[in-house]
Amino acid sequence: MTEYPLRHDWTLDEIEALLDLPFNDLLYRAQTTHRAHFDPNAVQASSLISIKTGACSEDCGYCSQSSKYNTELEPEKLLPVEDVVQAARAAREKGASRFCMGAAWRNPTDKNLDRVIEMVQAVRDLGMETCLTLGMLTEEQAARLKEAGLDYYNHNLDTSPEFYGEVVTTRTYQDRLDTLARVRDQGINICSGGILGLGETRRDRASMLRQLANLPRHPQSVPINMLVQIEGTPLYGADELDPFEFVRTVAVARLVMPRSHVRLSAGRNRMSDELQALCFLAGANSIFYGERLLTTDNKEADQDRLLFKRLGIRFEQDGAWQPA
Repeated sequence: MTEYPLRHDWTLDEIEALLDLPFNDLLYRAQTTHRAHFDPNAVQASSLISIKTGACSEDCGYCSQSSKYNTELEPEKLLPVEDVVQAARAAREKGASRFCMGAAWRNPTDKNLDRVIEMVQAVRDLGMETCLTLGMLTEEQAARLKEAGLDYYNHNLDTSPEFYGEVVTTRTYQDRLDTLARVRDQGINICSGGILGLGETRRDRASMLRQLANLPRHPQSVPINMLVQIEGTPLYGADELDPFEFVRTVAVARLVMPRSHVRLSAGRNRMSDELQALCFLAGANSIFYGERLLTTDNKEADQDRLLFKRLGIRFEQDGAWQPA
């Protein structure tokens, strides 16, 4: 069976050439590679909760939680541990195997991290994998999260380094890479991907995938987000991305990071069943599961279960799989 080997030396032209392939040829290559490493009919499900909402000092042009924009989002304080455990338990009962907790911070204070660590340990006690997205981390904070048993840390690159300044100005691209390095050095699994539909070009999408694929270790999870347009943010009213371009990006992510879980993330509530099925064919094998992402709607769990039944897909933990 033909497959792409693990590489960390992709050139921009190579990745752009993959994105330029005829659609059917690209999907064939992606599905072939996917089958070499994963059960093609199993999808991992993660659930996401906002543990601290709004009043973020960053100016990410897509984000409803930025204090720079009037999005009518009411800021909320850090949730009590008991509320987080209750939400994790409900997510587990609906089939989620990983529980992700996000806080709208530029970076957490050490005091805030104390409370977040309590949450991590309580969710782990439920038998679930844990993931956090808290913004930038110091070396000491990453070490504390490793000691607490954190399984995954999410820190997206968002877009290409060339286009990044059009989207965010309050932190640099290197800031993001530095946080990923600190997490990786601690042996914590990395969840890192990007957002499509920001106004970027296909070459920008190729450049973002190149950044991810050429990290010293491929991210274990690669979320591919479709921009959710929030009124009041600078990117509200941006041109809609061609759905086939979204599928192409998923397929190339599978080719250049063949052993990573590629996750359908934000924007899935606006994707048709047919588009999602194409994404699974292209190598997506993870979803955010549940009715709510951080501050935006998501597909309802019952809708997902019905779609999975129609496609013959099961949740990944329902059956063991040993990759080739």
